[in-house]
Amino acid sequence: MKSYSVRESIPKDQGKGLEAFPELTRHLLFHRGIQNAEDAKTFLNPDYISHVHDPYLLSGMDKAVQRILSAIEKKEKICIYSDYDMDGIPGAIVLSDFFKKIGYKENIRVYIPHRHDEGFGLNHDAIEDIAKEGAKLLITIDCGIADPKEVAHANSLGLDVIVTDHHLPGKTLPEAFAIINPKCSPEYPFQDLCGSGVVFKLVQALLTKNNFGLKEGTEKWLLDMVGMATCSDMVPLVGENRVFAQYGLKVLRKSPRVGLLKFFAKNKVNQRDLTEDDIGFTIAPRINAASRMGDPMQAFRLLSTDDEAEADELSDYLNQVNDERKGVVASMVKEMKKKIEVRFAKKEMPKVLVMGNPLWRPSLLGLAANTLMEAHSRPVFLWGRDGGDGEGALKGSCRSDGSVSLVGLMQATRPGVFAEFGGHHMAGGFTVVSDKVHFLEAELEHAYEKAREAYEKPDALLVDKKLLLEDVNWQTYGEIEKLAPFGVGNAKPVFLFDNVIIEEVKQFGKEKNHLELLFRKADGRKVSAISFFSSLADFEVPIEKGSMVNLVASLEKSTFRNFPELRLRIIDIV
Repeated sequence: MKSYSVRESIPKDQGKGLEAFPELTRHLLFHRGIQNAEDAKTFLNPDYISHVHDPYLLSGMDKAVQRILSAIEKKEKICIYSDYDMDGIPGAIVLSDFFKKIGYKENIRVYIPHRHDEGFGLNHDAIEDIAKEGAKLLITIDCGIADPKEVAHANSLGLDVIVTDHHLPGKTLPEAFAIINPKCSPEYPFQDLCGSGVVFKLVQALLTKNNFGLKEGTEKWLLDMVGMATCSDMVPLVGENRVFAQYGLKVLRKSPRVGLLKFFAKNKVNQRDLTEDDIGFTIAPRINAASRMGDPMQAFRLLSTDDEAEADELSDYLNQVNDERKGVVASMVKEMKKKIEVRFAKKEMPKVLVMGNPLWRPSLLGLAANTLMEAHSRPVFLWGRDGGDGEGALKGSCRSDGSVSLVGLMQATRPGVFAEFGGHHMAGGFTVVSDKVHFLEAELEHAYEKAREAYEKPDALLVDKKLLLEDVNWQTYGEIEKLAPFGVGNAKPVFLFDNVIIEEVKQFGKEKNHLELLFRKADGRKVSAISFFSSLADFEVPIEKGSMVNLVASLEKSTFRNFPELRLRIIDIV
């Protein structure tokens, strides 16, 4: 059974700089490493002017700006080449919108590669087509740092390449005209920008050199895209990212983009109260579904269109492909579960579950691996093949149950088992050559114990603080909301409500696949706690009316019924 540990109170000799704040705010700030008034002010009230860094501190920025300004002056064709995900596509909007705003849109082409046919990063054939069309400058977004061969090929065709990226560089940097990447810029104060954040710095730098007659601060309207990408790309929401995320949400709540407005209406997103959760659970899955299931350019078109009819059509398209994505993943998981039943009917399941099929789409395997990991409480490795045509490398995704670090596990296998791998403790990806895949399960099983012993697993999951049901009120929520937006590096506060009695149990939704528990405060008012896509069987303790349980939950505001409601989001029941 999972165990939870509550963070200790602030020691008496520490946190004295936070005395002006309410007790809960002080406690939450302290345990986020913020222990004085100045740091608290910066964190709680990030300022666009004061807390955004000079873009020219990024290596290669001055050279990149001069080359782009030269291209504009000479009326050269420029190609924007972005990644196909929820970071690359908004980044492409940022740069293409900049060119629109300065009146330079006729010589701009946006190219987004097809995930299954072309793969991640710069593509050899695409570069040839771009050069044949007469482009003289290629600007990458959220890719390119790992593509020295493709950049060299572009150079040979007369294309200058400006790489804007945020991924870790490899041993060999591409010989690009300029590289803008905070991880290649030791002088830059913040290393963890997402790809859209990096290209926004390029726009800032361009407008510093030449504002093209635009009103000061015009670039802030592009922060809706930067905020969306920052909140969804697993970068820490601290430092400059916190500025971009917070201001991005403010712009999103006022954004006049036709595509977004239509999308929000069709998906019942309350624009005025939009949060990072709306990005993570509604917007990002649909933008990513475009590349996973079809054409990523359709997502770009939705975010860039000024035409209401087109916005309507494209919103429907993204919802459709997202539904298809759900259906395909559900079908894959069903197939996997059947195989597991047959395969392990008479023998014990290995410590690491490995499965594959050349017809499975690698882009969907992370979602399936997560489901199987939760169902079987062990690390899961799934592989498939791009295109499903019997050619190409076998690629996969893996998820950990917390018993082992996935990177440590893959490192513990013998050399040559994986062609490539990467990720972090809980999630990762890998490539394996066909003749090695049949040994993958045995290799991982052999490496598991070694990796598990080396992994320092936390003894208990941390809860921020104990609260009473009486604390579930708007005043408490107001204190918590000051720390938003939440995400990597700034987790949503989690609370323990111990020894609370379940007043009522409900399964709701069309398919009755969501769970709601009702509790009652001392004054008689009810408190609702919900968990989407959950059933009573998902928890380790009996869930029934009258049961006394320990509830682990976060506070959230719902506007589903068109008026604000305060409720708890269930994380666990123990």
